[in-house]
Amino acid sequence: MVQSASETAGGAGEAGQEATVPVPAAAGSGPISHTIFRLARLHRMLAGQLLRRIGLHPGQELVMMHLWELGARRQAELVRLMDSDAATMTRTVRRLEQAGFVRRRPDPTDKRASLIEPTAASHALRREVERVWSRLEDISTAGLSDDERTEALLTLERLEQNLVQAAVSSPDTTAEQ
Repeated sequence: MVQSASETAGGAGEAGQEATVPVPAAAGSGPISHTIFRLARLHRMLAGQLLRRIGLHPGQELVMMHLWELGARRQAELVRLMDSDAATMTRTVRRLEQAGFVRRRPDPTDKRASLIEPTAASHALRREVERVWSRLEDISTAGLSDDERTEALLTLERLEQNLVQAAVSSPDTTAEQ
């Protein structure tokens, strides 16, 4: 059975708004966590649909945003900036390189390392990425007033801060507190 947002949140949502996936009973003690999961899944899916039209996969546009803003970077720095892992970043950079959006060049200060830099082709892509992000924002916040958008952003940032703090304080977040 698919429960509405108001049923899973104990009546806190608007009646008639249906969840997109069934809410298992075990998730009843974590309605916000389950909603975050669903929201993130849908957001990534829609981002993927929009990005595919311009030849990118989700996450690649974020790497490009950093490169456009900061210029050439070592892959290890991209890993840190994206809070990623080395294997994922290697695949991402390889795909961006194959698509012609980045190139590698030797790091002049460390011959063992290379720098990843955006190509001219990627600079032409920047405006399209900005349009995709604007469209994604519009879709995600449709029907919200400016005040509601501000409040949503503040709430999401607070949730992020809580999770970052928990991850930093306890690397094993599954341990009993």
